[in-house]
Amino acid sequence: MNFIKTEIPEVVIIEPKVFGDDRGYFFESFNQKEFEENIGKVDFVQDNESKSSRGVLRGLHFQKPPFNQAKLVRCIEGEVLDVAVDLRKDSATYKKYVAVKLNGENKRQLFVPRGFAHGFVVLSEKATFAYKVDNWYAPNHDSGIAWNDEEIAVDWQIAAEEVQLSGKDLQLLPLCETENPFTLKMELCEY
Repeated sequence: MNFIKTEIPEVVIIEPKVFGDDRGYFFESFNQKEFEENIGKVDFVQDNESKSSRGVLRGLHFQKPPFNQAKLVRCIEGEVLDVAVDLRKDSATYKKYVAVKLNGENKRQLFVPRGFAHGFVVLSEKATFAYKVDNWYAPNHDSGIAWNDEEIAVDWQIAAEEVQLSGKDLQLLPLCETENPFTLKMELCEY
C-alpha cells in the first residue's frame, strides 16, 4: 500500500497495490500492521456501506465527543468526491478541507481522523460507498455543518441544482452557527 499525505497531513490517501489479469483483480483493502506504521493505532469497530445515485450528497457530518469518529472511506463502485473539513480550532489548517475523488477504478481510500467533518457527493450515475469507523454511532452526539457553508466553500464539482440532500442534512447550519466540540467557543458569523 502507498500512503500519501494530503495538504492536511493527518488526512491520508491510501492506494492499494492491485494485481489484475484477464480473470479480474485482487488487492488488500486493509492491513492493520501497515496502517499502524503509516498512520497510527486506530481500532475500527464498525463497517458501513451505502448506495446512492448521482447528486446525492451526504454530509458534512461529525459526532461530538466522546463519540467522535475517525473514518477509513472508499468507493467500491462508481465515483464520489470525498471531503474532509478540519474542525480543530488549534490546527493550522482549521476550516480547510481536502477533496479526493474515490472510485471503483482507482480503489483509493481516504483516512479521515477525529476532529474533522466528513461528506461525499456522487459524481457517477450510482455509487457504492463503504467505510470503517473507530467509534459507535451515537444519535444524541450526531452533528454536522451545511454542505454549502460559504466560509468553507467546498468545490463539490457538481452543479448545486443537482445536489440531493436528506431531510437531516437540509437542516444543517454553517459552522459559525454550529456547536463545534473541537473548539473552545462558538464563533460569530461574518455575514
